[in-house]
Amino acid sequence: MNVTEAVNSRRSVRQFLDKPVDRATLAGVLETAQRSPSGGNTQPWNAIVVTGDALADITAKIKAKASSAPMGENMEYAIYPKDLEGRYEEQRRAVGRNMFDSIGLAQDDSAGRVTQMAKNWDSFGAPVQLFTYTRKYMGPPQWSDMGMWLQTVMLLLREAGLDSCPQEIWAMYGSYMRELLDIDDDHIFFCGMAIGYRDPDAPINNFAVPRVPIGETVEFRGN
Repeated sequence: MNVTEAVNSRRSVRQFLDKPVDRATLAGVLETAQRSPSGGNTQPWNAIVVTGDALADITAKIKAKASSAPMGENMEYAIYPKDLEGRYEEQRRAVGRNMFDSIGLAQDDSAGRVTQMAKNWDSFGAPVQLFTYTRKYMGPPQWSDMGMWLQTVMLLLREAGLDSCPQEIWAMYGSYMRELLDIDDDHIFFCGMAIGYRDPDAPINNFAVPRVPIGETVEFRGN
């Protein structure tokens, strides 16, 4: 698989097969991903890979927390800007509609949508979670570096025949996630990422995720 194929075939997978992930393969992906760029070679990313009983324990505890505080608790950063508008908000809403439409959830089926979103806590059936965090004093450039690292990981996973779903939803309980993962107060929790093998037949893995034309995002200047 070349880079273009990896980019075009990567998507946020929301239903995984009950199939284990080889640890050596995952370690190889993460080793190669260390070549990701970062400003001044700071490499500000930190990660914890969780599987098996340890993941089951975190899953049970975050489900209990989500039940008692469904709107989140002690969030350490805003997942979306409060004034998100224009095409940014339209794109966010559009992908949500496409996702729910793919599994036949009506717009007014609030309970069904809550049930679907709660599948995040089960990692959509994936056997691996990658939790990412960084030092609290890191700024926007270093957060951008974390994003480049995560993208590199996701593309290398595709090369290895694996899939992923980056999940910022875990940050709704940021300080609690740090507690569960034994991350000290000098750091801030960023996100989770489910890793496994996609169910190729699941409708939720096959709906269209459109991108805006580059004419709306890129301007060419010069000859």
